[in-house]
Amino acid sequence: MPLYEHVLLARQDVTSQQVEQMIDTYKGVIEQNGGRLEKIEMWGVKSLAYRIKKNRKAHFALLNIDAPPAAIAEMERQMQISEDVLRFMTVRVEELDQEPSAMMQKRDRDDRKDRERGRRRDDEGFGGGGFGGDRGDRGDRGERSFGGEG
Repeated sequence: MPLYEHVLLARQDVTSQQVEQMIDTYKGVIEQNGGRLEKIEMWGVKSLAYRIKKNRKAHFALLNIDAPPAAIAEMERQMQISEDVLRFMTVRVEELDQEPSAMMQKRDRDDRKDRERGRRRDDEGFGGGGFGGDRGDRGDRGERSFGGEG
């Protein structure tokens, strides 16, 4: 069967549980039509580059699907009807990645950086390296002259 990557954008004001229920519904549609979902990644709420149907943010999700084209067509038809789905895009691929997507890897990197920053901030104490610290070897600036004075 053909392999697909499907990205779904849901309205910001629905809860994460409602997004999961929507995905379960679409999973049922795929399975009824002879396909299966290989992987589901919830990317969380992210800012949009521009407004879509008066929304500035959306829940993002990635679905890796192994299904016949008729199953994809039915799932997309139901997504077009739903008011909670802002946008979706399905792309046919040669093979599905079993590893986390780039978005999930980025989230892991960001979480790691936040933890490291927090640890460093605690080690250095408040204000370490921030405002009011040592200015290094910049030396004295000397006298300043302003345009009108002379």
